[in-house]
Amino acid sequence: MTPVSPPPPAPAPAPAPQGSDPSGGEDTDGGPPPRVYQTWKGSNYKSLEYWQLEDQSPLARRRHRSSVFTLKEMEEATNSFSDDNLLGKGGFGKVYRGTLPSGEVVAIKKMELPSFKSAEGEREREFRVEVDILSRLDHPNLVALIGYCADGKHRFLVYEFMHYGNLEDHLNGISEVKMNWPQRLKVALGAARGLDYLHSGFAVGIPIVHRDFKSTNILLSATFEAKISDFGLAKMMPEGQEMYVTTKVLGTFGYFDPEYTSTGKLTLQSDVYAFGVVLLELLTGRRALDLHQGPTDQNLVLQVKNILNDRKKLRKVIDPEMSRSSYNMESITKFANLASRCVRTESSERPTMVECVKELQLVIFINKKESGMGMHTLSRTV
Repeated sequence: MTPVSPPPPAPAPAPAPQGSDPSGGEDTDGGPPPRVYQTWKGSNYKSLEYWQLEDQSPLARRRHRSSVFTLKEMEEATNSFSDDNLLGKGGFGKVYRGTLPSGEVVAIKKMELPSFKSAEGEREREFRVEVDILSRLDHPNLVALIGYCADGKHRFLVYEFMHYGNLEDHLNGISEVKMNWPQRLKVALGAARGLDYLHSGFAVGIPIVHRDFKSTNILLSATFEAKISDFGLAKMMPEGQEMYVTTKVLGTFGYFDPEYTSTGKLTLQSDVYAFGVVLLELLTGRRALDLHQGPTDQNLVLQVKNILNDRKKLRKVIDPEMSRSSYNMESITKFANLASRCVRTESSERPTMVECVKELQLVIFINKKESGMGMHTLSRTV
């Protein structure tokens, strides 16, 4: 592997089509033309030299240097993509456990080639956005990018390995490890800090909207440190603006901000809504969207939204898998109240991520003070 500077934000040789954003965003005029993903002259897949261009943007100073891997190195790291090393599969492709020549264990995400050639530009854009943005970021609650592979049409992302996988697996019984309330609060606070860092614009000078925040994109370390992953749909907000208008809504059903889906207006509060959904998952142990349920019970927000501020009814939706001795109702009530405000229909009525961080810190303090769990247990989980 060769240490090089990651790719520039968007130095496309050809000009962007009219009405499109050369950084990979959507149309900003709100007009009728559908979203057209920009492609690059000659091919959607660029050579390795293209990815090694020096960055000329003053805002794009890298936090660290990512490594560039070859296809052969990816094959060797995963034992030719053996099923024994398969960790899971998502919208981008399969994720494998890999071991680098240094002995470092990593997670390798292999991009699936799209079925239709017209989708190649979109997939390449998502890959490029993720490499570009993660190379700029440095925060303990964001997954670290070790490197990437852009070898011919093959695309791989190499991340730090997270021992406990994603949050959804822990909440839905796939993992054998049961999470108690302090561990769930720790995950919620870590994820909140990660989103707050993105929204603050500290890394690149302008805020970043994740746009696909969900429980499967929250990875957990062996000590339940939460790290946000999957930045392929992330969007840097236009400088000096708090809103971005798009004609194509991107994200995941169950986590969509209703205001975003109905108006096309993407804001930082769109992430706050998705964060509220994750809080409800942590509280109830249920999926954000469960198509195996009846029509009225498929959407978690619609299921519980009207009872979150009713202390008596609230007891009925607490995850039964959670140890009763790990929580007190005062902390549950305040947590549920925060979740209910995050998923309000009007974005202006939702809290900011700064406020979410502060309120979760208070919830943790209340639970530690009143649950009677003891300082030793909480010091290990919070």
